[in-house]
Amino acid sequence: MNSTYTDLVNQTFEFPQEGFDVQDSYLEFNGVNIKALIDKYGTPFKLTYLPKIGMQINKAKKMFQDAIKKNRYDGNYYYCYCTKSSHFSFIMEETLKHNIHIETSFAYDIDIITKLYERKKINKDTFVICNGYKTKPYTKAIARLINSGFRNVIPVLDNKEELEDYQKFIRAKDKVKLGLRIAAEEEPTFDFYTSRLGIRSRDVLEFYVDKLKGNEKFELKMLHFFMNKGIKDDIYYWSQFNRVLNLYCQLKKICPELDSINIGGGFPIKHSLGFDYDYNYIVNEIVANIKSVCKKNKVPVPDIYTEFGSFTVGESGAVIYSVVGEKMQNDRENWYMIDSSFITTLPDTWGIGEKFLMLPINKWDQEYQEVHLGGLTCDGYDFYTSEEHINAVFLPKLSGDEPLYIGFFHTGAYQDQLSGYGGIKHCLIPSPKHVIVGYDKNGQLKDWLYAKEQTAQSMLKILGY
Repeated sequence: MNSTYTDLVNQTFEFPQEGFDVQDSYLEFNGVNIKALIDKYGTPFKLTYLPKIGMQINKAKKMFQDAIKKNRYDGNYYYCYCTKSSHFSFIMEETLKHNIHIETSFAYDIDIITKLYERKKINKDTFVICNGYKTKPYTKAIARLINSGFRNVIPVLDNKEELEDYQKFIRAKDKVKLGLRIAAEEEPTFDFYTSRLGIRSRDVLEFYVDKLKGNEKFELKMLHFFMNKGIKDDIYYWSQFNRVLNLYCQLKKICPELDSINIGGGFPIKHSLGFDYDYNYIVNEIVANIKSVCKKNKVPVPDIYTEFGSFTVGESGAVIYSVVGEKMQNDRENWYMIDSSFITTLPDTWGIGEKFLMLPINKWDQEYQEVHLGGLTCDGYDFYTSEEHINAVFLPKLSGDEPLYIGFFHTGAYQDQLSGYGGIKHCLIPSPKHVIVGYDKNGQLKDWLYAKEQTAQSMLKILGY
């Protein structure tokens, strides 16, 4: 009987896969020796593999360029990074090495833009797409950026009143580019039918005629569209997409300066070895649909913008834990206890039931068993009991002197932002170490410690002790 963990994986998936291989019963992530990092730094730790970011960006760029060429599409493609996925300087600077642009969500993002400009990582021609519901500090910060000479800042109007702030605060000589977000209709199974973000589609034409047509200070350059479900190959997504395209064409006929459509983010990432998503097909359909609808309406095709966040940084991240104990709680439920907490390190597993790609680092030649994974907090929801592809977790049995190490992979987007990096965590579980792997100036791959494990002293200081 084939009963080792290696047998289980080989029977279930095509393996090895891109980014994952096993050498001498130890898992490697993008060719990185995880066991060597464990020996050097200890667990738990977060890992960022920087080269994956450029791989993802260039993958998307090539797909859109290929689709543009295949469809003889007379427009350009612009890749923007969605900063809210991860604001860390090493992430931002890595993305900007690949000639991309930036999308912001809040006032403090503008301070990051200023810092990046001071460090010469961007220039005043970089596109800065400003999304989100704007507070006064946000609109003032956007205006300050435009007034300082940034030529391609595009505030995307989230409501009609937002325009008044820009009328008041912006002092630019040239016309200011504006975008307009259309409130997307969500799936009937969603918690609400229409997105809280954006302007109702039925109000768009009237708003343009009343407020922007012939305006000496502003010009409408971009329509923005995004659905919470992301980009999925189903009839609901394509029907909504085509509704937006038809609205674009209606608007284009009375607004000649309109020349861009922004489809937001929404590309999924691999959360299972059984992941199957045809990116090339989807990109080709996006480009082909835009061309078809524009041709039917006899208007020029727009430039295409995307704002990929998870797709950009998600697959660069991992969290590595040790199993520190085993508990049999009844006849069927065997628990492996990790040396951290899912709530504090991977909040999406707790908040929205997200599944990440989970694999053991070692003991691939050992027998496996079904287990539940438990975190260190006393919260009843600090657990991980099923994978995306199956309603269970299987891991090698604990045996020998070496602990079992497990990794959760493709965790690079949102988790630090949601858990409040460096702040107070549930049950005072500390933020783990953060290890970065990237290329040095000589092109050699190296690892370094970005942050030590959070100390008791730092937490007590925040709490006023």
